[in-house]
Amino acid sequence: MISKLPRWIEYGALLLAALAGCVNAIGLMGFQHQAISHISGTMTLLGSSLTSPTQTSLHLLLIIISFMFGSAFSGFFIDSQALKLGRRYGVALCIEGALLLLALWALLNGLTSGQYLASAACGLQNAMITTYSGAIIRTTHMTGIITDLGIMLGSSLKGNPFDRRKAKLLMFIIVGFLSGGLVGALLFQSFDIMSLAFPAIFSFSIAFGYWIYLSVFSSQT
Repeated sequence: MISKLPRWIEYGALLLAALAGCVNAIGLMGFQHQAISHISGTMTLLGSSLTSPTQTSLHLLLIIISFMFGSAFSGFFIDSQALKLGRRYGVALCIEGALLLLALWALLNGLTSGQYLASAACGLQNAMITTYSGAIIRTTHMTGIITDLGIMLGSSLKGNPFDRRKAKLLMFIIVGFLSGGLVGALLFQSFDIMSLAFPAIFSFSIAFGYWIYLSVFSSQT
């Protein structure tokens, strides 16, 4: 169980989930109703399209490959699956923000590659934080989060201890993703594809906030 969960992990997970939810909402509303923060649905669409392959099949495949490349970069750059203060999350977030800005530029110029860049940004974020004290942490999709919470509730009904700190972390992620989706939808209604600039700037802001926190934490130790 996570007995002592640092607050920076809770709030970081909340902010990253909000970022992913925002990007995904904009993707759903602007990229032909296609999710980009996770690829389960994209994989299903690809499989279905293979009954009679078209240009769409190739597009879906490139979305998936882009997500994987973003994850691969995160694995190479951060070089660890364990969440730990001091790792290069700030730089990774700045790269994610840059990818989103490049995606916006490409989409404004009518280039489909913008969707691939946005997918790579989400893949990078999803791989950036994976585990903390044995708990799997995902911020770009909710399937595993809801499943873990359900398992914990079911286990508690059998009399097993309920890990309140882990449940709190999962709820932070759920609330963050839901709130980000709401903000993304509202932004898209007002600014169309230009709304993608908001999560890009938000990504940079989280990075700077992390660096400030890291600086303060280092000065106290």
